[in-house]
Amino acid sequence: MREQSTSDGTLSIDDFYIAAKALCERWKSANSTLSNWTWIPCKRIPIGVSYNVQFPSCVIHEYDFHIAYSFSYRTPVLYFHGRQSDGQPLDLGDIQKDLPEYSLKLLRESKWTFITLEDHPFLHRPWYMLHPCGTSEWMRLLLSGVQQENPCAVNYLVSWLSVVGQAVGLRIPASLTTSCFIDCSSSSIA
Repeated sequence: MREQSTSDGTLSIDDFYIAAKALCERWKSANSTLSNWTWIPCKRIPIGVSYNVQFPSCVIHEYDFHIAYSFSYRTPVLYFHGRQSDGQPLDLGDIQKDLPEYSLKLLRESKWTFITLEDHPFLHRPWYMLHPCGTSEWMRLLLSGVQQENPCAVNYLVSWLSVVGQAVGLRIPASLTTSCFIDCSSSSIA
Protein backbone atom coordinates (compact mmCIF):
# COMPACT_ATOMS: atom_id res chain seq x y z
CA MET A 1 0.00 0.00 0.00
CA ARG A 2 1.48 3.34 -1.09
CA GLU A 3 1.62 6.20 1.35
CA GLN A 4 -0.17 9.34 0.12
CA SER A 5 1.81 12.28 1.46
CA THR A 6 1.48 15.16 -0.99
CA SER A 7 -1.10 16.97 1.15
CA ASP A 8 1.55 17.77 3.77
CA GLY A 9 3.99 19.01 1.12
CA THR A 10 6.16 15.89 1.11
CA LEU A 11 6.39 12.95 -1.26
CA SER A 12 6.87 9.30 -0.37
CA ILE A 13 9.68 7.34 -1.99
CA ASP A 14 7.14 5.14 -3.82
CA ASP A 15 5.35 8.19 -5.20
CA PHE A 16 8.69 9.72 -6.18
CA TYR A 17 9.52 6.66 -8.29
CA ILE A 18 6.12 6.74 -9.98
CA ALA A 19 6.24 10.49 -10.58
CA ALA A 20 9.82 10.49 -11.91
CA LYS A 21 9.10 7.76 -14.45
CA ALA A 22 5.88 9.51 -15.48
CA LEU A 23 7.71 12.84 -15.83
CA CYS A 24 10.13 11.27 -18.30
CA GLU A 25 7.29 9.82 -20.38
CA ARG A 26 5.19 12.98 -20.31
CA TRP A 27 8.16 15.24 -21.07
CA LYS A 28 8.94 13.19 -24.16
CA SER A 29 5.38 13.45 -25.49
CA ALA A 30 4.97 17.13 -24.52
CA ASN A 31 8.26 18.38 -25.92
CA SER A 32 9.99 17.25 -29.06
CA THR A 33 12.56 20.06 -29.33
CA LEU A 34 14.45 19.82 -26.03
CA SER A 35 16.50 17.00 -24.54
CA ASN A 36 14.53 14.32 -22.76
CA TRP A 37 14.80 13.44 -19.09
CA THR A 38 16.17 9.96 -18.45
CA TRP A 39 14.95 7.77 -15.59
CA ILE A 40 17.86 6.23 -13.68
CA PRO A 41 16.56 3.98 -10.91
CA CYS A 42 18.94 3.13 -8.12
CA LYS A 43 18.01 0.86 -5.24
CA ARG A 44 20.41 2.46 -2.77
CA ILE A 45 19.73 6.11 -3.52
CA PRO A 46 16.96 7.07 -5.93
CA ILE A 47 18.54 9.37 -8.47
CA GLY A 48 15.36 9.95 -10.37
CA VAL A 49 15.85 11.73 -13.62
CA SER A 50 18.74 13.27 -15.50
CA TYR A 51 18.62 16.10 -18.03
CA ASN A 52 21.27 17.90 -20.11
CA VAL A 53 20.78 21.45 -21.41
CA GLN A 54 22.96 24.13 -22.99
CA PHE A 55 22.62 27.80 -22.06
CA PRO A 56 23.72 30.07 -24.89
CA SER A 57 26.14 32.79 -23.84
CA CYS A 58 29.45 34.04 -25.19
CA VAL A 59 30.83 30.67 -24.14
CA ILE A 60 28.58 27.62 -24.29
CA HIS A 61 27.76 26.34 -20.83
CA GLU A 62 26.31 22.86 -20.53
CA TYR A 63 24.36 21.76 -17.48
CA ASP A 64 23.35 18.38 -16.21
CA PHE A 65 20.32 18.32 -13.95
CA HIS A 66 19.45 15.43 -11.68
CA ILE A 67 16.38 15.08 -9.52
CA ALA A 68 17.10 12.98 -6.47
CA TYR A 69 14.94 12.04 -3.53
CA SER A 70 15.83 13.38 -0.08
CA PHE A 71 14.97 10.89 2.63
CA SER A 72 15.56 13.60 5.25
CA TYR A 73 13.14 16.12 3.77
CA ARG A 74 10.91 13.63 1.91
CA THR A 75 11.01 15.86 -1.15
CA PRO A 76 12.77 15.94 -4.51
CA VAL A 77 16.06 17.82 -4.75
CA LEU A 78 17.46 19.40 -7.89
CA TYR A 79 21.18 18.77 -8.34
CA PHE A 80 23.06 20.44 -11.18
CA HIS A 81 26.54 20.54 -12.56
CA GLY A 82 27.74 23.08 -15.10
CA ARG A 83 30.70 22.87 -17.39
CA GLN A 84 32.23 24.79 -20.25
CA SER A 85 32.23 23.29 -23.71
CA ASP A 86 35.79 22.04 -23.10
CA GLY A 87 34.63 20.07 -20.04
CA GLN A 88 35.99 22.42 -17.36
CA PRO A 89 33.55 22.66 -14.42
CA LEU A 90 31.84 25.97 -13.73
CA ASP A 91 32.23 27.64 -10.36
CA LEU A 92 29.38 29.49 -8.67
CA GLY A 93 30.47 32.79 -10.25
CA ASP A 94 30.16 31.30 -13.74
CA ILE A 95 26.81 29.73 -12.87
CA GLN A 96 25.51 33.05 -11.55
CA LYS A 97 26.00 34.57 -15.01
CA ASP A 98 23.48 32.04 -16.39
CA LEU A 99 20.90 32.46 -13.62
CA PRO A 100 17.78 34.60 -14.08
CA GLU A 101 17.91 37.97 -12.30
CA TYR A 102 15.32 37.02 -9.66
CA SER A 103 17.44 34.00 -8.71
CA LEU A 104 20.53 36.16 -8.36
CA LYS A 105 18.66 38.41 -5.93
CA LEU A 106 17.61 35.41 -3.85
CA LEU A 107 21.12 33.98 -3.99
CA ARG A 108 22.59 37.23 -2.66
CA GLU A 109 20.05 37.31 0.18
CA SER A 110 20.37 33.67 1.24
CA LYS A 111 23.66 32.46 -0.16
CA TRP A 112 24.01 29.47 2.17
CA THR A 113 20.46 28.14 1.90
CA PHE A 114 19.48 28.62 -1.73
CA ILE A 115 22.30 27.05 -3.77
CA THR A 116 24.78 24.87 -1.98
CA LEU A 117 27.69 22.73 -3.11
CA GLU A 118 27.19 19.17 -1.85
CA ASP A 119 28.38 15.72 -2.76
CA HIS A 120 25.98 14.19 -5.24
CA PRO A 121 24.23 11.33 -3.40
CA PHE A 122 25.10 8.78 -6.07
CA LEU A 123 28.07 10.14 -8.00
CA HIS A 124 29.93 11.24 -4.85
CA ARG A 125 31.31 14.32 -6.57
CA PRO A 126 30.57 17.96 -5.77
CA TRP A 127 27.41 19.18 -7.48
CA TYR A 128 25.34 22.26 -6.78
CA MET A 129 21.88 21.73 -5.41
CA LEU A 130 18.85 23.83 -4.63
CA HIS A 131 18.52 23.24 -0.93
CA PRO A 132 15.24 21.47 -0.02
CA CYS A 133 14.79 22.97 3.47
CA GLY A 134 11.56 24.87 2.70
CA THR A 135 10.22 22.65 -0.06
CA SER A 136 7.49 20.85 1.90
CA GLU A 137 6.04 24.16 3.16
CA TRP A 138 5.78 25.86 -0.22
CA MET A 139 4.65 22.65 -1.94
CA ARG A 140 1.84 22.24 0.60
CA LEU A 141 0.71 25.80 -0.19
CA LEU A 142 1.15 25.35 -3.93
CA LEU A 143 -0.87 22.14 -4.08
CA SER A 144 -3.55 23.13 -1.57
CA GLY A 145 -5.66 24.67 -4.33
CA VAL A 146 -5.50 21.63 -6.62
CA GLN A 147 -5.69 18.71 -4.20
CA GLN A 148 -8.15 15.97 -4.88
CA GLU A 149 -9.22 13.21 -2.53
CA ASN A 150 -6.29 11.17 -3.84
CA PRO A 151 -3.52 13.62 -4.71
CA CYS A 152 -1.50 12.73 -7.79
CA ALA A 153 2.24 12.33 -7.27
CA VAL A 154 2.86 13.38 -10.87
CA ASN A 155 1.20 16.73 -10.15
CA TYR A 156 3.58 17.13 -7.22
CA LEU A 157 6.74 16.55 -9.25
CA VAL A 158 5.65 18.64 -12.25
CA SER A 159 4.55 21.49 -9.96
CA TRP A 160 7.81 21.27 -8.02
CA LEU A 161 9.90 21.29 -11.21
CA SER A 162 7.97 24.25 -12.61
CA VAL A 163 9.07 26.27 -9.55
CA VAL A 164 12.63 25.07 -8.93
CA GLY A 165 13.41 24.90 -12.64
CA GLN A 166 12.74 28.62 -12.94
CA ALA A 167 15.31 29.31 -10.23
CA VAL A 168 18.06 27.98 -12.50
CA GLY A 169 16.54 29.02 -15.83
CA LEU A 170 15.16 25.58 -16.65
CA ARG A 171 11.70 25.87 -18.18
CA ILE A 172 9.19 23.11 -18.61
CA PRO A 173 6.75 22.97 -21.52
CA ALA A 174 3.34 24.44 -20.68
CA SER A 175 1.73 21.41 -22.31
CA LEU A 176 3.36 19.21 -19.67
CA THR A 177 1.54 20.93 -16.82
CA THR A 178 -1.72 21.06 -18.75
CA SER A 179 -1.65 17.37 -19.69
CA CYS A 180 -0.56 16.37 -16.21
CA PHE A 181 -3.41 18.10 -14.43
CA ILE A 182 -6.00 16.99 -16.98
CA ASP A 183 -4.89 13.35 -17.16
CA CYS A 184 -4.17 12.83 -13.48
CA SER A 185 -7.71 11.96 -12.38
CA SER A 186 -8.08 9.23 -14.99
CA SER A 187 -4.49 8.01 -14.78
CA SER A 188 -3.22 4.93 -13.02
CA ILE A 189 -0.33 7.09 -11.80
CA ALA A 190 -2.40 8.71 -9.05
